[in-house]
Amino acid sequence: MQTHSLNNINIILAENLCKSVITSDGVLHILSSIDLIIKSAESIAIVGESGSGKSTLISLLAGLDTPTSGVIKLNDKSLTEMNEDGRAAMRNQLIGFVFQSFQLLQGLTALENVMLPLELSGDKNAKASATALLNRVGLSHRLSHTPQKLSGGEQQRVALARAFVTNPAILFADEPTGNLDSKTGAYIIDLLFELNQENNTTLILVTHDQVLAARCQRMIKLDAGRIVSN
Repeated sequence: MQTHSLNNINIILAENLCKSVITSDGVLHILSSIDLIIKSAESIAIVGESGSGKSTLISLLAGLDTPTSGVIKLNDKSLTEMNEDGRAAMRNQLIGFVFQSFQLLQGLTALENVMLPLELSGDKNAKASATALLNRVGLSHRLSHTPQKLSGGEQQRVALARAFVTNPAILFADEPTGNLDSKTGAYIIDLLFELNQENNTTLILVTHDQVLAARCQRMIKLDAGRIVSN
């Protein structure tokens, strides 16, 4: 599998990033004055209390949401100057996701779920690549199983395979062990970092799991929408 070079470039840059929404009680400031640099192949844990803005921050960095003000650059390209089609193209080119709720398509088998992003991009080797990665995460015996026939840990392994199959330069993971027991969660953590290191992927995690956060090279702590340690 192709890997990303460890060239120490700034793959993510955020400057004076703010996110506010209008509520019935007035303006709610979710994120304020966020300045952040993340280098290629770094592993980052974003931590903080519930409501501190962690998930909003990765949604902005991944181009799933737009900031009220500020600048975001991915791979030196301005995400904040793009329209939705441009952001979608950037996500397809650079980004993978792993979610707490797995977000697998229930009507598709494990193999079909992992093949899907490759098929959408027109990859003629989708089946072979998806099969190889499912083998890598220990699911060669589960290729034809749909999500409802898989355990939580197995579903998260399918989700990991789907995230890595496109060889993303950046992987965002939002509470990837949140729905798993501690033993299964520890296995998923090990697998996540193994795949991350094999591919030199930039890994950005949102987590309440201190064991998972400690595995990262750097921890960014948010409090009330501001970075308090970096």
